[in-house]
Amino acid sequence: MKLTLKVWRQSGPDAVGTFETYVVEDVLEDMSFLEMLDVLNDRLESEGKEPIAFESDCREGICGSCGCMINGRAHGHKARTTTCQLHMREFSDGDEVVIEPFRSSAFKVLKDLVVDRSSFDRIIQAGGYVSIRTGSAPDAHAVQVNKEAADRAFDAAACIGCGACVASCPNAAAMLFTGAKVTHLGLLPQGQAERYERVDAMVTQMESEDFGHCTNFGECSVACPKGIDLDVISAMNRDFLISQFKLRKS
Repeated sequence: MKLTLKVWRQSGPDAVGTFETYVVEDVLEDMSFLEMLDVLNDRLESEGKEPIAFESDCREGICGSCGCMINGRAHGHKARTTTCQLHMREFSDGDEVVIEPFRSSAFKVLKDLVVDRSSFDRIIQAGGYVSIRTGSAPDAHAVQVNKEAADRAFDAAACIGCGACVASCPNAAAMLFTGAKVTHLGLLPQGQAERYERVDAMVTQMESEDFGHCTNFGECSVACPKGIDLDVISAMNRDFLISQFKLRKS
């Protein structure tokens, strides 16, 4: 398979970026997208050229670090798939593929396809945890959790923080990410002690970052590789509203 790649190259956050074109031949359909970039980088290095900077870690669709825009879509066109799990069999011989970093004011481009997602870390640090003393591991079923709540919490906790929701949103909002982190803790008994302080702190931090506002386009959920549902945003908005009354009274 022969592909023409148009890749965004940018030497640093303050540099002016541009697209560079590369032709990659002998691409195997069983290669992952990142393996194809590895092959291109090997060739660039052998030619004494600067390799393309991109992020990856687990390459198993778990860590969320490999995100980039492929032909205008976060992680590419295949639903519920991270970039590292996208295989070249999804493309055809002769295709032109445009590869860009995630575009958002909150995600500064560090180099080429690498962006700074530390804004997500700061949202988590603001309240995405349970600080109660849990002691040793409890016996099975010692803490009763409603089956429906447990299922919804697991679904929300599947978020890997890749940033595809932000990159796909026309407003670059982070509501799906923050909603998932707020919701999965707010549904569990262990998360009740700090439930409203948590949502207030995390939403406040989210709004202090350079994200846009949600206007219910729904692109975030479509782009999410884990299929996080929009209902986490509704749950977060409800808890945030309640928190404003509860915290004001206290």
